[in-house]
Amino acid sequence: MLLGVFTALIASLLLIEAKEKDFYTFKVVNSRGRLVSLEKYRGSVSLVVNVASECGFTEEHYGELQRLQKDLGPYHFNVLAFPCNQFGQQEPGKDKDIDSFVRRVYGVSFPLFSKIAVIGTGANNAYKYLAESSGKEPDWNFWKYLVDVSGKVVEAWGPAVSVKDIRPKVAAMVREIILKKKVEL
Repeated sequence: MLLGVFTALIASLLLIEAKEKDFYTFKVVNSRGRLVSLEKYRGSVSLVVNVASECGFTEEHYGELQRLQKDLGPYHFNVLAFPCNQFGQQEPGKDKDIDSFVRRVYGVSFPLFSKIAVIGTGANNAYKYLAESSGKEPDWNFWKYLVDVSGKVVEAWGPAVSVKDIRPKVAAMVREIILKKKVEL
């Protein structure tokens, strides 16, 4: 009897631990200073990107990220952008200024979060999870992590890989969600 209770307790703890280990269990601050649970994106595909306004990759990436968001989001897909100033000091502004700049210049409609550290001892916990899960840590701006509907990292790419190159993979994942929902109806 005691062994059965102990086994059930261990199983419950393992389920809790498994629940804690996905991207959507984290909370982050958005560009307007509000705490946001990433749980709101569960059930959707997310492309998580550390962005910078003054990088050589800025023009191409922001334009393509916005096109991807416009074409596939926001019901089944979202770009989740995290400004970061760790690489070449290429995101020096304040959150409010970054938000204003990307919305005005690139027409960004996807969620933009508060500026964070993505590597090192001060790295944001959500980014620590992304790096640990994928085995790939950002070494420059515009690292992209593809996260599935359950919060697991599917793949990661550096800035040299364009958004156009990964678009087919993202679109296929979104198609799977739509088809699954049609079957469930």
